[in-house]
Amino acid sequence: MNQADISVVICVYTEERWDDILAAVSSVRHQSLPALETLLVVDHNPALLERLGNQYKDSTAAGTVRVLANSGPRGLSAGRNTGIASARGSILAFLDDDAVAEREWLHHFAAAYDDPRVMAVGGRTVPVWASRRRPAWFPEEFDWIVGCTYRGLPEGKVRVRNVLGGNASFRRVAFDAAGGFATGIGRDGDKRPLGCEETELCIRLTRALPHALLLIDDRAVIHHKVPAARERFGYFRTRAYAEGLSKALVARSVGADKGLESERRYTTRVLPAGVGRGLRDALLGRPGGAGRAGAIVAGVAAAAGGYVLGSVRARRGGTTFKAAPIDPPDGCDSRRAGFEEGAA
Repeated sequence: MNQADISVVICVYTEERWDDILAAVSSVRHQSLPALETLLVVDHNPALLERLGNQYKDSTAAGTVRVLANSGPRGLSAGRNTGIASARGSILAFLDDDAVAEREWLHHFAAAYDDPRVMAVGGRTVPVWASRRRPAWFPEEFDWIVGCTYRGLPEGKVRVRNVLGGNASFRRVAFDAAGGFATGIGRDGDKRPLGCEETELCIRLTRALPHALLLIDDRAVIHHKVPAARERFGYFRTRAYAEGLSKALVARSVGADKGLESERRYTTRVLPAGVGRGLRDALLGRPGGAGRAGAIVAGVAAAAGGYVLGSVRARRGGTTFKAAPIDPPDGCDSRRAGFEEGAA
């Protein structure tokens, strides 16, 4: 696969991440396998849109970096859908705006698509802690809290139910078959730390294309910043609760069997093993052991509470699901899926 096949989409929303955004774009520019283009999709922030337009004016003229306004409702999913609609590549890669990709990132993604059955490829996301080290109480099993690869995911190049959205790629035809990211289910800036939009999309994709392969190749590495506010237990608990709410939306959309398929193994095998390790470390006098065991229990309780509340709201008709067209500029038949939220 050559460089003309890959578009990279980076969704941005705040000038507070200015240096991070520039670093993310720079990491794409320095890939061993160059991308066709980098699309910066700005989420309803005119000042940031203008500033980035000026920053990348020459690159925009050359077609290597394009700055776009989110054409849908506020939020990460609609921003990604805007990028999908505008991208020219046959492969679309997604990178968080506060992450940098290692030099071989796109190379490992591209190599996996030599198999025509592969529709999506994810990678490994490594946390970069603001305090320079992992908090002693923070369990690796919950690194998804900060958008990173967590203990319990399979290693190597393996088939998975879903990829993780901040470090992922898809064939364009995957969106033609299944639609885009669901709006109303994922993150909206820092106000609602929801997620699972990539999970819902991937389940929809494999239903539309039963023979599709979705992979993770842990050699496709990015480094994701974790700000100090997200190293605190308050954020940990809030994000776990929000994940439960999101899982309820996913289960409503695709059914509990598929929506919670991977989570059952995680909660019955991975997390009990993590509690055991924490308690063992505590008995051996190692720092943080008891805290990690307690955090796992608290995280499970918070996520379960969110799931129960989200399920009740869904049953009361607070959330409905529908598909809507993306209307890409080149006229191709991509589609976007969205959630509409009512009073719950």
